[in-house]
Amino acid sequence: MSVDWTFQEGGDLPLGPLLTLYASVGWTAYTEEPEALLRALANSTWVLSVWWDGDLIGLARVVSDEVAIAWLQDLLVRPDHQRTGLGKALIAKAQERFAHVRTFGLLTDDEPRQHTFYRSVGLLPLKEVAGGRLHTFLRPPRS
Repeated sequence: MSVDWTFQEGGDLPLGPLLTLYASVGWTAYTEEPEALLRALANSTWVLSVWWDGDLIGLARVVSDEVAIAWLQDLLVRPDHQRTGLGKALIAKAQERFAHVRTFGLLTDDEPRQHTFYRSVGLLPLKEVAGGRLHTFLRPPRS
């Protein structure tokens, strides 16, 4: 697999390739509401898309106040481009962009493969940060 990727900053992306990318990783909550996906990208602090041979193959989306928190809301790599270093490249670019922010975090599924990946890029589960004295509280997602 070639690593001839083109990175593009900005959330103004064509809907068709976005829906294809999100569907490829099974994120149907986004594909079922295309207009909401476009609004989410437009209202994000930073969006980095990755293109290869004219196809959208990856994306990172961060929301932040640029001081205390940067939240990696979406990290997607099309399945046929996973395990190529693209996910690590997206995380590295996001962490570099938000290096000045106190806390950089994300929410992910409880799957060993994802835990291994995020640990490999220097991110830790919350229970391992600050001696386990921090907790996260979330309102359950709308159904």
